Amino acid sequence: MNKPKIFPDGIVIPSSTDYLAEVDQYFEEKFSSAGVDDSIRTDIAISVSELVNNAIIHGNGSDESKEVDIRFSVTSSELRIVVCDQGKGFDLKQVDNPIDDDNLMREVGRGIFIVKNFVNEVNVSKTPSGGTCVEIVKNL
Repeated sequence: MNKPKIFPDGIVIPSSTDYLAEVDQYFEEKFSSAGVDDSIRTDIAISVSELVNNAIIHGNGSDESKEVDIRFSVTSSELRIVVCDQGKGFDLKQVDNPIDDDNLMREVGRGIFIVKNFVNEVNVSKTPSGGTCVEIVKNL
């Protein structure tokens, strides 16, 4: 796969940060046309960018033969996005707290913390092949 696959309910990209702008543009268009408020779109854009970046780098090891699948649904009460990678998976409980004294100066490790501050719910699960799916929910 060398270019994104576009679907009505999502986008699938190769594991390269070169495609982050296309993911952002895709969701900006979808949520704008769905009438999602600007401030919520900003929260979601930051969250999706963090999750996709994590899936590319940490999940798939920037291996462009692997994909990141990003799907969404919007109802009158919530916006739901699921980001899945083809990596080896991770345990959310094993992620270091970035505001602990020992971690304050680290250059990485804040993605999930940031996402948790912008959305109402974060759920992590494993794919049947062992990868990771992170689902976020934002109340509208």
